[in-house]
Amino acid sequence: MKPHLTRSNHKVIAGVCAGLAEWLGWDIALVRVLYVLVSILSAAFPGIFIYIILWVAMPQDTGYKY
Repeated sequence: MKPHLTRSNHKVIAGVCAGLAEWLGWDIALVRVLYVLVSILSAAFPGIFIYIILWVAMPQDTGYKY
């Protein structure tokens, strides 16, 4: 069973990239590097905007397993 998409407690800012990495089963550093590269290549604004939307939309990980 795939875990639910939540913000991670392994956070640098809000836990969005770490939450996506845990949900996808990828390395957290890889997701963060990919996020930075995509943000830079798209003039930064869309990346920041999407990060803020995900920060608001994704629930915080409570540690409770379903």
